[in-house]
Amino acid sequence: MKTSQLFTKTSKTAPADETSRSAELLLRAGYIYKEMAGVYDFLPLGMRTLQNIIQVIREEMNALGAQELTMSTLQSKAVWEAFTRLMKSYISSYKDLPIYVYQFQNKFRNELRAKSGIMRTREFIMKDLYSFCIDRKQHEKFYEEVAKSYARIFDRLGIGDKTYRTFASGGSFCKFSDEFQTLCEAGEDIIYIDKESGIALNEEVLTDENLENLGIKRENLTEHKAAEVGNIFTLGYKYADALDLNFNDESGKRQKVFMGSYGIGPSRVMGVIAEMLSDDKGLVWPEEIAPYKYYLVGLGEEGNKKAAELHDKAPELVFFDDRDARAGEKFADAELMGMPYRVVISDKTLANNQVEVMNRKTGETKLLTLDEFEHKLV
Repeated sequence: MKTSQLFTKTSKTAPADETSRSAELLLRAGYIYKEMAGVYDFLPLGMRTLQNIIQVIREEMNALGAQELTMSTLQSKAVWEAFTRLMKSYISSYKDLPIYVYQFQNKFRNELRAKSGIMRTREFIMKDLYSFCIDRKQHEKFYEEVAKSYARIFDRLGIGDKTYRTFASGGSFCKFSDEFQTLCEAGEDIIYIDKESGIALNEEVLTDENLENLGIKRENLTEHKAAEVGNIFTLGYKYADALDLNFNDESGKRQKVFMGSYGIGPSRVMGVIAEMLSDDKGLVWPEEIAPYKYYLVGLGEEGNKKAAELHDKAPELVFFDDRDARAGEKFADAELMGMPYRVVISDKTLANNQVEVMNRKTGETKLLTLDEFEHKLV
């Protein structure tokens, strides 16, 4: 991608009514466009980043043996659990189970506190995974596999060290569910972490009884603001009972299917990453989800010519700032847009057959030979 091909432009200021730091940066960098409070468009750079996040999640879901599908957005208002109704057509025997299915789908909610950019919106993307098992034992084994998968996802997305599996209320389904909470000052949840065990609890489940059951002393807890980036919970037989989802066991006896539900909001996660990994200069994307790996700047006639050649070798990896603009303006945009590496090719570096590479996260700068850099583009 070249700057000259991109219809969006960076800005030094964000909309006056935008209070979220992550949204300010994403707006200024040209990743998103604000339609109204709590409603955002994902522009080309934002869409690439979002799709990279979705791909990380997809790879981990597929590794669990889950199958991706897409349900229709429009559903009969008489049916409140469309996945369960769908499975009535495909589950009849214990030999059909377990089944794990998931989708990425746009969701809507009447969000009254849409003040956190894409961390809390009226329209958002959600990954829904549902498990259909023979019994609780089979379900609990898969449940723990999903929890481990979520930990891998957040590690790959660069926020694993700040994300805690957190005890939360199970509502009408079970005693506890699990939330995955990322420590974040912009978050709207409060969690408590036990300093000794690392166990985390949502404030809604912070009771003496639960603390005793978990072997935690209240005085060892520390309070933190956090943003929920995922959740997993047991549904049990609730929807199987309601929609009569049954199977024949090995003896031919009719049994209810045991269900679980597992969610991650990719667009919300993108906002949390932007909030957590940014600095005073702009966004700092992890390499696996950045829209492009390299922000390429050419300086001087020969530097620009060579930069254009390198861009054409790997346009999916390289974002080439080919504007007729000052070097300082290009460098500032490279920092704002947050791609992992800024690469500068100038007439001076070319004289030594080198390029200058700066790590956006650490600020470390080093010189590579042209051959060394071109090898990274293969």
